[in-house]
Parts: sequence; structure tokens; C-alpha cells
Amino acid sequence: MQARSVAAQIVGSFLLLFVCNDQPEASMRRTIAYRGFEIHVELTPSADDTFNVTFQIKGGTNLKVLGAQGGRIPLRNGPFTERWAYLVAEIAGQAAIDVLLGPVH
Repeated sequence: MQARSVAAQIVGSFLLLFVCNDQPEASMRRTIAYRGFEIHVELTPSADDTFNVTFQIKGGTNLKVLGAQGGRIPLRNGPFTERWAYLVAEIAGQAAIDVLLGPVH
């Protein structure tokens, strides 16, 4: 559970409350459906507004050929902005599935 601190400030006739997380930002996740598989993308904060990204493919019957027993695969050449991280992970996951299933007709 994350520890939080609360600060209050009175400005004019308004009471403003600030909630601050004392721990680093948690990872962000997204799941993308593609050709009967799910591409699970996870972003973890690296530096200001950049993220390291991993993906994992779930579903289907031939998963043991992808990654270490279907484990999370880190993407190289990061960190990325949030938008690029999701895009690169989606394309990498789709390419891995296309290798497994063959080209789309």
C-alpha cells in the first residue's frame, strides 16, 4: 500500500487539499487483442516523462516458443515517452505473433 501525505492550505475562502504519494509512480498497463492473442504491455517510470517497457503475449496454444516460457520481454533502446512505449510494444508483440502464425491474408 502506498504511503500518502496530505497538506492543506487556506487561500481566500477556499480550503485546498493536496495529496502527495511518498512512493514512486506505479507501473501502467494496457492489454491489446491481436489475432486471438493478448499483448500485455507494462510501462515503468524511468526518468521525467519516460518509461521502460515490457510486453508479454498470452493466449493461443503455441506460446512456449515466445520468450522464456511466455515471460515478459523488455524492449531495447528505451526509455520511451508514454505514447512511443505503447506503440513500440504493440508492434513488437504483433510481429512476434505474426512470426508464430504466419502472415495475415
